[in-house]
Amino acid sequence: MSEQAEDIAAQLRALGEARDRLQGLLSAVLAIGGDLDLPAVLHRIVTTAMELAGARYGALGILAPSGDRLEQFVTAGLSPQERADLAGIDFPRGRGVLGQLIRHPEPLRVADIAAHPASVGFPPGHPPMRTLLGVAITVRGAIYGDLYLSERRDGQPFDRADEEVVQALAGAAGIAIENARLFGYLRDSAAQFQRLLLPTLPDLSPFTGAAAYRTAADPAGVGGDWYDAVILPDQACAAVIGDVVGHDLHAAAAMAQARNMLRALLYDRRSPPSSVLSQLDRTVEAITDLPVTTACLARIEPAAGDGWTMHWSTAGHPPPLVLGPDGRTWYLEGEPGIPIGVDPDLHRPDHTDPLPSGATVVFFTDGLVERPDRDIDEGFHALAGLAAAHADRPLEELVRLLADRHPGDGHDDMAVLAIRTPPRS
Repeated sequence: MSEQAEDIAAQLRALGEARDRLQGLLSAVLAIGGDLDLPAVLHRIVTTAMELAGARYGALGILAPSGDRLEQFVTAGLSPQERADLAGIDFPRGRGVLGQLIRHPEPLRVADIAAHPASVGFPPGHPPMRTLLGVAITVRGAIYGDLYLSERRDGQPFDRADEEVVQALAGAAGIAIENARLFGYLRDSAAQFQRLLLPTLPDLSPFTGAAAYRTAADPAGVGGDWYDAVILPDQACAAVIGDVVGHDLHAAAAMAQARNMLRALLYDRRSPPSSVLSQLDRTVEAITDLPVTTACLARIEPAAGDGWTMHWSTAGHPPPLVLGPDGRTWYLEGEPGIPIGVDPDLHRPDHTDPLPSGATVVFFTDGLVERPDRDIDEGFHALAGLAAAHADRPLEELVRLLADRHPGDGHDDMAVLAIRTPPRS
């Protein structure tokens, strides 16, 4: 009777372990599916497999297009010292035991790597490894790479249960990798589409201009941020930046419409910026379905004495930031006015500010400064500090730096436009 009870207890323990492992597998599938950044997905696959099998080391070798060697190797489990010992050593290309899985993509369990007929040994500095478990990862019917685990923490060789759970994970990993690759393709395509809609700044001589655009972290990527700058017939420099509400193709198309209409209105007459914005508001209400849009429009022309004068107006947009030639920074203050698309009959104020020669005016969209966990004034302050620290950089480098190191949270697309005033002759 006691033997029967022991058998039942053993079966119950086995069922409990199987249940725990299944629960771990389900959690692991959800975990690796939660990332859309491909490098993060690959690293998560390795660490998750290590957790499921209780392995100390893990790696994912990605096959070259030829399919006969590894061209990337993602590792986990190495200590800082072990990584230092391997510094300068090229990653495995799929020779020896690792090559077995490339040539024969069936699950591979090895109890003693050194005793395996295909073993070619380890490079200098490589940590000692005795056991191996390998499974292939397939993406859309093709072998993408191989998942390798080594050294169970309990010192035992990998068993059939380890092989089954890691093989199940590899199936989910293929889907996660494909999702991440599709996300990357959509993100890159959206960024390319957006850049095609945005202008290449013309020659603004005697002024200097530069602009940068970054897509949102959203998979769709496209958005409504836009900019433009042009030398007008009277030799004033006009600059505009705007933000159409929305993050989709409709917002991107509306952005292109607004930019083109505004450039035509700027050339049509020598009017104050508020008047041009109001005319744009009336035009889009009459002939398009443009969503609500914020914008800041400026006109920079010679001052009566020395320096320059900037006439500007905003439609609910963040104020411009000025970097003085002496290193000072300040935001231009003025009533913002209402966004375009709310009420074209409401008055928008104009503002006039002096600019010294060599000053840089930075126009930007709110993606650079906004994040939900802090007040927007903190973002304005951080952006001004970042700009001041790099004000001596060439203009192209400055706008790239602001777009890449911005204090925002990256969940909105963003645009930066900078105009630098020349010396007065």
